[in-house]
Amino acid sequence: MISGRCAACKYLRRRCPSDCIFSPYFPPNDPQRFSCVHRIYGASNVGKMLQQLPPHLRSQAADTLYFEAQYRLQDPVYGCVGIISQLHRQINSAESQVAKIQAEISFLNSNAQEVEEPQVDQHIEANSNFINNLLPEQINTRDLSPYGLPSTQTPWFN
Repeated sequence: MISGRCAACKYLRRRCPSDCIFSPYFPPNDPQRFSCVHRIYGASNVGKMLQQLPPHLRSQAADTLYFEAQYRLQDPVYGCVGIISQLHRQINSAESQVAKIQAEISFLNSNAQEVEEPQVDQHIEANSNFINNLLPEQINTRDLSPYGLPSTQTPWFN
């Protein structure tokens, strides 16, 4: 049996007029939608709210009323505010974890640079001490690059 009544008119057991404020937003195939909204706000209040809004905002308002009513039934104390608070806590937790990980990365990077720099300095210092201890005839001035000094040798492809 196909009925032309919307979910609100079925729930309220009344005839659905052709200009019913509820019919576009509470279809007959989803009676739970109006049931939730009616339990929290009441049919009269929902009708007044929808009539006060411009027609292009009514669909969004009906969706919002359903969402808020659904979560108010699940959590009578906090409703959708409880979910918003939970999401804020998750965001804050994730942000603090990101900050902590970024601090660890920068700390590890700074430690890695400190460890690498002394080794390079020690290597250059050891090589320069070796070169300083050589006699002048032992120094090949053409190629000192393995000791961390610039080479005086000209490249062959010039």
